[in-house]
Amino acid sequence: MSTLALTVYVLVWPVIVAVVLGVLVTAFTKEWREARRTGEDLI
Repeated sequence: MSTLALTVYVLVWPVIVAVVLGVLVTAFTKEWREARRTGEDLI
């Protein structure tokens, strides 16, 4: 495996993790705001 390919492979994982974390935080924030607006418990 070439150095460039290995570098891209290693650096792409943090990007994927950041995108997944962003989706989770966005969804949680949306649910949390909706629960506060309607007066419901989040859990």
